[in-house]
Amino acid sequence: MPDVFVNYRTGDEESAAAMIARELARRFGDERIFFASNSIEPGRRFPVELVRAVEECEALLAVIGPRWAEVRGTDNRPALEAEQDWTRREIQAALNRGVLVIPVLIGKATRIDRAGLPDDLMELADCQYRRFDHRNADSDLTALGDTLARLLPELGAADRDAREVRERAEAKSRKKSARDTGHTRMQARDVEQRVRGGIGNLNGDLSGTFVNEPQGPVNTGRGHQYNAPHFEGDNTGVQFTAGDNNGTVHQRFEHDRRHTDDER
Repeated sequence: MPDVFVNYRTGDEESAAAMIARELARRFGDERIFFASNSIEPGRRFPVELVRAVEECEALLAVIGPRWAEVRGTDNRPALEAEQDWTRREIQAALNRGVLVIPVLIGKATRIDRAGLPDDLMELADCQYRRFDHRNADSDLTALGDTLARLLPELGAADRDAREVRERAEAKSRKKSARDTGHTRMQARDVEQRVRGGIGNLNGDLSGTFVNEPQGPVNTGRGHQYNAPHFEGDNTGVQFTAGDNNGTVHQRFEHDRRHTDDER
């Protein structure tokens, strides 16, 4: 069942109507857009298919160009005045059903003159319209499609462009999440490597103070600490105090003593 019926008049911007129908079919699916020359299969009864499509659609786009009211029929009278004119009948049927009717003014077409319409189409002049210009084809087609997607929820659910935008956003979000996760893991490994040495390898929650390979004296408590360059042995570590140091801590470092000739 078509959601949108594209109504147009032969001899007045039918190429623009074809472009609109093609773009909407691409975006929402062929089966949801009715365009007579494409939607009626060979051998089908033209009048029957037109009436059925108008009766089932949720919206009708009345494509109106500068010559829409001027095109003449075989009797050389304005086609719009003929009661059997299909363009007129399709719009009239949609208005009678109360479905959404959107006039699409093409190019230099002016707003519909109510005085130039048959009595059964006068309501068309009151319908809010959209414009389509070949110079702004992409943006105008996008705006028209967005309007239909918003006003017709079922059509919006079939919107391929909106689905593509969502999929791109989700892919971008997944990529960012994976990148952030990898960065966090690198930071964790970096921290694990940096806590090696000093007082050993530390794991878990380091809530205190960690001194890694200090090059000078360290005092982490309250009280006195004395450091002197006198220590026997391999002085590669560090002496520090922790806790409540009410007393004093003496630390001496010294290099290996060298014997003088007098001490031999």
